[in-house]
Amino acid sequence: MKPISFLEYIEIDYYSSTPKYLQLANSIAKAVRDGRLSKNDTLPSINELNYNFEISRDTAEKAYKHLKSIGILGSVPGKGYYIKSVETVQRFKVFLLFNKLSTHKKIIYDAIIAGLEQQAAIDFYIYDNNFLLFKKLIENANNDYTHFVIISHFLDGGDEGLQEVINKIPKDRLILLDKMVKGVNGQYAAVYENFEKDIFNALEQALKPLSKYHTIKITFPEHTYHSTEILKGFYNFCTQYAFNYKVVKNIQNEPINAGECYITLMENDVVVLIERLLQTQFKIGQDVGIISYNETPVKKIILNGLTTISTDFQKMGESVAQMIINNRREHIENPFYLTLRPSL
Repeated sequence: MKPISFLEYIEIDYYSSTPKYLQLANSIAKAVRDGRLSKNDTLPSINELNYNFEISRDTAEKAYKHLKSIGILGSVPGKGYYIKSVETVQRFKVFLLFNKLSTHKKIIYDAIIAGLEQQAAIDFYIYDNNFLLFKKLIENANNDYTHFVIISHFLDGGDEGLQEVINKIPKDRLILLDKMVKGVNGQYAAVYENFEKDIFNALEQALKPLSKYHTIKITFPEHTYHSTEILKGFYNFCTQYAFNYKVVKNIQNEPINAGECYITLMENDVVVLIERLLQTQFKIGQDVGIISYNETPVKKIILNGLTTISTDFQKMGESVAQMIINNRREHIENPFYLTLRPSL
């Protein structure tokens, strides 16, 4: 076994949302993939990593444990770690860019990770619905990614020039997630929601329990990243089935009356609504209805069950993983479901 200089190939990006242990593991895997590390090359000790990169021993140990679990590293008691195999290195390197980290986004992330079955090194970034940060992260991305998986949601639609940024990404490496982007050309992959059609169809399926309410209100904050296509589908449904309707900008100040059903898009709004309803004599699911946008596990429990309308986040992540593995460039409309529970 020959010692090597490890400072040259290990990179830690402090702007990345990818855990540092994974960044460390991904750097080593990339060095193997690029031929800079060979079978039987020795690696730095835990103490050396801790000293040179200002990371904790736990982080270094977790990185090496991960690399051992996928067959890249071996270890000899008293001697340390070495490259055990160059045949098991991840086939893919993925640039994953989300607008924010939430419960349902974590479902997508976990499904992608599980679907790739340790065949990919993933660098994960969050731009907090900020277009300038989104643009900077893409423009500064290394050119060695095999895939760019991107969600593009921005506050108040502040995304002028979005298609120009995305069009710089080679289309054979691009996967658009959750939302299609007008003006993106070429043959690329996408797993997307059809926001207008989805909410219309879901509410149509809920027509029977909705019939006990005369008014449907949807919370749609003045400053939001949600697609206005959701409102189009909502308007179409209410008009076709003769419901009174209203778009609520601030649920905190909205009068609540019997015979109303609320569709809450934001997680904070459903909490505020429930808190306010619990201070009244109204019975949820009888006097006032609640439909929450985006299914998450906890909504099965709240109030004995919140009715949800939601895309299938698990399926979305699984589809992305399959597109990466099979190098598919199709456009897939993700399924959208109504889940009826006592809140309606």
